[in-house]
Amino acid sequence: MILSLQLAASGQQFKPKSIQFKGDPEFSDQELLDAAGLQPGKILTSAEMADHSKRLMDSGVFDNLTYKFDGQDLVYTLTPAEHLYPIRLENLPLDAGPELDAKLHQKLPLYHGKVPSEGTLLDDVRAALAEIVAAQGAQISITATPFGQANSRNIKAMSFSIASPPVHTIVIHIEGVAAADEGKVRALLAESAKIPFDSEHASGNLEQSIGSFYVDKGYAGAKVSAARVGDLRVEPGELIVPYSINIEQGPPYKLGTVHLPEGTLMAQDEADRLLAPTPGGPVDGVRVRNLWGILSRRYRAKGYLDCKIDPHPALDTEAGVVNYTVDVTPGAVYHLGFVKFDNVGDQLRNLLIKNWQLLPGDPFDESYVSDFIMKAQKSDPVLMRTLAGVRSKLDVTADPQTHEVNVVLRLEKPQPVAGAGSVHSQ
Repeated sequence: MILSLQLAASGQQFKPKSIQFKGDPEFSDQELLDAAGLQPGKILTSAEMADHSKRLMDSGVFDNLTYKFDGQDLVYTLTPAEHLYPIRLENLPLDAGPELDAKLHQKLPLYHGKVPSEGTLLDDVRAALAEIVAAQGAQISITATPFGQANSRNIKAMSFSIASPPVHTIVIHIEGVAAADEGKVRALLAESAKIPFDSEHASGNLEQSIGSFYVDKGYAGAKVSAARVGDLRVEPGELIVPYSINIEQGPPYKLGTVHLPEGTLMAQDEADRLLAPTPGGPVDGVRVRNLWGILSRRYRAKGYLDCKIDPHPALDTEAGVVNYTVDVTPGAVYHLGFVKFDNVGDQLRNLLIKNWQLLPGDPFDESYVSDFIMKAQKSDPVLMRTLAGVRSKLDVTADPQTHEVNVVLRLEKPQPVAGAGSVHSQ
């Protein structure tokens, strides 16, 4: 809301000796002058004062604004917006951080690393990001959407993403890979290239993919680093972000011991049995990775959706042995809020509810939800016939504040192939 006080008729002209801003120390007077388009010493009409004030208010950075001219000074009183959010880059080929923030601030004086959920500053940041990417040769459209808990006010950031075209990665240079492993590494990178580009996690995903390959082979001390290199590539129908991979394989290590902390949802002797080598069984690194997976699933089955399992390898280079200690941070227990069966008739819905055993308030069992349709079909002949050929789609929403999980299970019948006389499944 904009209020003007102590202004005369709209046609009268004013020449303030000073322009002052009060109420929001986040911004300097010069930033506010630039954002409002005001110039000290310039003659203004009432209508022009209102227009400059509207520019500030429309930015979305302020919840309220009043101004008055007392015959000498034009004084603005600002009420900061209650909610401003950091920006999050979803699939933009840019590096978030101080350098990008400085570029945006240079273009947009009210940008201090945060944006409103609506307003001209949000629109201007979106346009500025598109302009920066365009400098790399790509004409794109960018959308801005709230990032956080769906269907709630728990917004953590405003997420900026390229609506079109799709963005992927490509590794144009690999250093440190042995000739015997190059084929497998390149195959893993080819699979990674199919995954949509993620501004925040692309480097880490590449490092984890290749790092896991080496750890599985027993190179517990292997180091993999991925970095963007070269210019963005604009290909027909897509954008390609080039990367370089550097691998320090190191020597191989045999598995020594894995020590679990007291109170873990797995006894130490069970872990030892899972890790024991078997004739023709998986190698050391694969058995260790499988152990982390089993342990994680056990915690998530009891509602610990934020559980973190952090293995710490200790390398004994002289003996060629790696020993692990493990930190397990379970986090809070999540409980089922509600379950909804969507796109089904009343009769089928009642039958699904009859078979559903996880009740509201129960600790949320991730595996139960994902396996429900398959197990329900096996236990109920009517469901087996009714759900034959039907696809299920899960929408699981976990609220990190209330620790409630809402589940929507939607059933979809496959669409018939146009022009086909019959459809056969194999």
